[in-house]
Amino acid sequence: MKKSNYALSALFLSAALLLSACSEDNAAAPTTGQTAASENAPTAAAAGLAEPIKASDLSKLPGAAEERTDTIIVGLTDPSGSFTPYFAQSGYDGNVTSLLFAPLVSVNEKGLPSADLAEKYEISADQLTYTFHLRPDSKFSDGSPLTADDVAFTWTLLHDKSYDGDFDITEAHVKGGEAYKEGKASSIEGIKVIDPQTISATLEKPNATALLLLGSDVLSKTYYGKDYKFGQLDYIKNLHSNPLGNGAYKLEKFIPGQEVRFAANEYYYKGKPKLEHFIYKTTDGDTWQFLETGEQDYASFPATTDNIEKLKNLGFVNLTPYTASNYGYLRLNFEHEAIQDKKVRQALTYGLDRQTIYVDSNQGAATVANIPTSPISWTYTEEGINPYQYDPEKANQLLDEAGWTMGADGIREKDGKPLTIHFIGSKKQATDIFIAVASENYKAIGVKFEPEQFADFNSQLAKLESGDYDMAAFSTSLMTDPADGVRDFVSGEISGYDNPEVKKLYEQGLATSDMEERKKIYHELYKVVNDDLPYIFTSNNKMVVATNGRLEGLVINPFWGISTSLPNWTLK
Repeated sequence: MKKSNYALSALFLSAALLLSACSEDNAAAPTTGQTAASENAPTAAAAGLAEPIKASDLSKLPGAAEERTDTIIVGLTDPSGSFTPYFAQSGYDGNVTSLLFAPLVSVNEKGLPSADLAEKYEISADQLTYTFHLRPDSKFSDGSPLTADDVAFTWTLLHDKSYDGDFDITEAHVKGGEAYKEGKASSIEGIKVIDPQTISATLEKPNATALLLLGSDVLSKTYYGKDYKFGQLDYIKNLHSNPLGNGAYKLEKFIPGQEVRFAANEYYYKGKPKLEHFIYKTTDGDTWQFLETGEQDYASFPATTDNIEKLKNLGFVNLTPYTASNYGYLRLNFEHEAIQDKKVRQALTYGLDRQTIYVDSNQGAATVANIPTSPISWTYTEEGINPYQYDPEKANQLLDEAGWTMGADGIREKDGKPLTIHFIGSKKQATDIFIAVASENYKAIGVKFEPEQFADFNSQLAKLESGDYDMAAFSTSLMTDPADGVRDFVSGEISGYDNPEVKKLYEQGLATSDMEERKKIYHELYKVVNDDLPYIFTSNNKMVVATNGRLEGLVINPFWGISTSLPNWTLK
């Protein structure tokens, strides 16, 4: 992807949708023929809730929820209205487009690729050519046919020099893609339309993430390409509010600040969804209240003991635990000299009580993270991984070794400069807890901790982009491939950070689509990153989804979101 993998943690703590922010880093999982996630990977069980729980007393169901027969309502932060895939302005726009468009290939609940709009796909023996076979009954929501020409148009448009969205198809290295982008060719050499239902793309070199980069959403050439001219994509902005998709639902109405209304798509290739209507409620308010009063049918909460007990006591909701495919982290500013020293980074990690901050304060609704992936990933491992358990003595030892001596005021200094950490975060309870604990932790090891909070995420992001910080709290968007979690370490996103070993292993992880081989490579990569700490990894969140007890057919997909099972939802 073009932009960073960081995302506001509230996106998946308060929004109930589990979709990657801005469709960021929508890369690939392993290819076909690979069977199961690691048997050793921890389950997605939430704290205090190991298995789903059915509603205990549907007689308590609020009247508003009981009256609905063909509509489901889910809460969502207000989207911008940019409902064309690849042009989303926020992850919330992406939540909308995920219902309007079906990808060629999606990811199942185990994190493995699954044929979707493409009936099947093939990868050549040299892992350079990807061939997609479209379902013969594929149509757009206006009934027009969806063909290989539409796929070719989509891939071509994404290579256009004026495309400035977050999706970077050039990472797939399609043969001739750069030549087209530079205006040196009128078409992309590696794209071949074989017949109306078959298309292939040939790469310049193997890339395991190419499957989902190429297998993403398809735009109608007739609708989105009628005014297309190379180097001129501004016209598409006029189509954002009136999308033509091919997914389970079509857009009925968007009322900013209130709701996004959808109607079932009768041309959806899997058949018209069982529920005629779906609504994203975008009105500001208390999610608990909306659930309790029946104004919403679906909500997601941190899996704290208090939350689970409160939800159980409602009686009319089904509870489903899950762990999201993301991780939280503290971003470090490598432009600052102190941060460039690995011993300082390690000391800052040993000297921070992450167990108290992220686990205990959340009643166990998280685990401490030490590598750039989620416990549900097929590459997850703890073997050979330093857990960096809270150890002020070890932190002090490392700072001594790094030449930072304790001053008379209790603050370490080197070359006449104090060891200062300027932290930035958004205003929320989790940040308050972090600041309170980190202030005491870092004082104990002679670090001057200077926290700064911002009222909203955009303000925090602006501060980060100014470079005036040492440490910043973020979490990634949902990740579909292990490459998603480490891309920032090799892409230049972290200015000043450069580790040749990380780059080498990252490239090796992309050079093969064999699941077991990739697993070995990422295990080695995780050890290197765990030692080098380009980020201080913080936590993996445990969540619980509460739904109207009448709702059936829900399958939690922590890698992809609600769109994969939504067409099968019913109200009994």
